[in-house]
Amino acid sequence: MTQAALKLGTRRSKLAMAQSGHVAEAVRRITGRPVELVEITTYGDTSREHLAQIGGTGVFVTALRDALVRGDVDFAVHSLKDLPTGQPDDLVLAAIPKREDPRDVLVARDGLTFEQLPAGARIGTGSPRRMAQLNAYARSHGLRIETVPIRGNIDTRIGYVRNGELDAVVLAAAGLARIGRTDEVTEFLSVDAVLPAPGQGALAVECTAANADLAAALGELDDPYTRAAVTAERSLLAALEAGCSAPVGALADLLADGQVVTEMRLRGVVGTTDGSTLVQMSTTGPVPTSHGDALALGRELASEMLAKGAAGLMGERAL
Repeated sequence: MTQAALKLGTRRSKLAMAQSGHVAEAVRRITGRPVELVEITTYGDTSREHLAQIGGTGVFVTALRDALVRGDVDFAVHSLKDLPTGQPDDLVLAAIPKREDPRDVLVARDGLTFEQLPAGARIGTGSPRRMAQLNAYARSHGLRIETVPIRGNIDTRIGYVRNGELDAVVLAAAGLARIGRTDEVTEFLSVDAVLPAPGQGALAVECTAANADLAAALGELDDPYTRAAVTAERSLLAALEAGCSAPVGALADLLADGQVVTEMRLRGVVGTTDGSTLVQMSTTGPVPTSHGDALALGRELASEMLAKGAAGLMGERAL
């Protein structure tokens, strides 16, 4: 007898559907059950305001979570960077699969890199975090750019470059990789120049806490190193009391001595969007062996950044 299909809640965008499709195939293999994608429109998809104006926090996930709680879907897939740092008691983050490339990338006209862009180049991004770091990098290297706030899906954003409205746009490497369009990248931006958003490149697979059997099955998709890294990054974000559209970058990576992983390094940055002021710091600690260890690493770095004046540089505070 054929088992009933599991319903996977997803946003409607091409990228979200691609991400959810990958997860759906993995869940089919694990459970032996068919998986049906259920398209859900979120507030972030319909609003034309910039994320900094509408708050950013939760605008892409609330409708999915509401569908989970109502029982309309069995589980949901989110871009982890869109998730608020507070986890609802009735939902569980069942899996964080292995992370894609967390870096930002440049898609520029004529195949140009960032430093090859002409003076006064117009660079589109919807992210205050990217604006802060791009402007700071330009200042430190004697370059003159203009960052232009934009919204829209990947096609829309790249379209601004193709039609000549902008000289370049900055996007997440992971998104382009998941829809097979990395050939359009003209430069992968070093994390030494532009730290990604906390959790960038990672997915979150969420279900209700009451559905313990499904949570256990989904847990087979979990990558412990990715979970530890993004937990530290999101702990930093939470301790800074910043929302996911605030100008905060963070990246945790593993440091190895030969073939042996010895430590985790967490880097963080907060800055004004004009790039005039950045607080950029890092800390290292033992590889987290528990959720609490990863949380502690983020809180430690946040405390150091706040002591250096990070709080005064964030345009958005958590609600």
